[in-house]
Amino acid sequence: MRSNRRNREAFSEHSYWQSYSDMMAALLLVFILIIAITLAIYKQKTTDLEQTRLELSAAEADLESFRSKIEKANEELASSLAELQTAYEEAALTQQELNNAYLEIENAQKELAATKSELQDIVGIRTDIIGALQGAFNNTGMKVDAQTGSITFSSDVLFQFGSYALTEESKAILQEMIPKYLEVLLQDQYRGYIAEIIVEGHTDTQSSYKTNMQLSCNRAKAVAEFCMDNENGLSEDQIIRLQQLLTVNGRSYSNPVYITDAAGNPTSEVDMEASRRVEIKFRLKEDEMIERITGVLNGPAVPGNGAE
Repeated sequence: MRSNRRNREAFSEHSYWQSYSDMMAALLLVFILIIAITLAIYKQKTTDLEQTRLELSAAEADLESFRSKIEKANEELASSLAELQTAYEEAALTQQELNNAYLEIENAQKELAATKSELQDIVGIRTDIIGALQGAFNNTGMKVDAQTGSITFSSDVLFQFGSYALTEESKAILQEMIPKYLEVLLQDQYRGYIAEIIVEGHTDTQSSYKTNMQLSCNRAKAVAEFCMDNENGLSEDQIIRLQQLLTVNGRSYSNPVYITDAAGNPTSEVDMEASRRVEIKFRLKEDEMIERITGVLNGPAVPGNGAE
């Protein structure tokens, strides 16, 4: 019995150490498993972290590229805004220039319209003056040119050949004709339109140009002096008006009269007798009007019309 108890105690002691060993083995196994799992997790986390780092690096590179693109876009936008501002300023300047051009055109049109109206009045006045002159010389035998309103005296009637002294017979003719002509031109209703009253001498083509120039000037001067003599039909007031308008010209043989054929066309043959003459004519202020119109038409150019 005592032997059995000893056996049980020995068995019981062996069982305790065996259980402790098993428990330690189990704990070691668990510890190993924990370490293995930890290492696996660590490795996985390390791999994931590295992948994340690579992705982050790629994202940073993309972000830097995107930032560069944004900066470039901002620079282009700033440049575009500067160009737009410049274009706006240029457009504003161009509009101002265009407005100035329109104003100049409007002023020129007004001036042209006013000048045109004056010129039309003067053209009408020319017709009226020529009509009045033709009426004054009706039934006198003196012809008034229907286009220019001039009257012509033959030098053969007024002067001896080669002379510039008026003959007594010619003075009687001039005393009859000159006042009729000048009284029409010096009327209040016409004199404001008269620019010049011209006495013009002409010769034939014989002799030299210089000799004929002197002769034509002297003959025109003789007729002009006759006109301004108050004993020959004009009043003192008319003579004063005439002096303000009178011009004396000598043309030598620069404007001869040519013989016409049966059809009325001029030939190349000079009519010597008809070329020797003294003309009295007038010039209206339409020349000044034409100059003014020319000045308007040749004024500043309009943008967009062949010019800038």
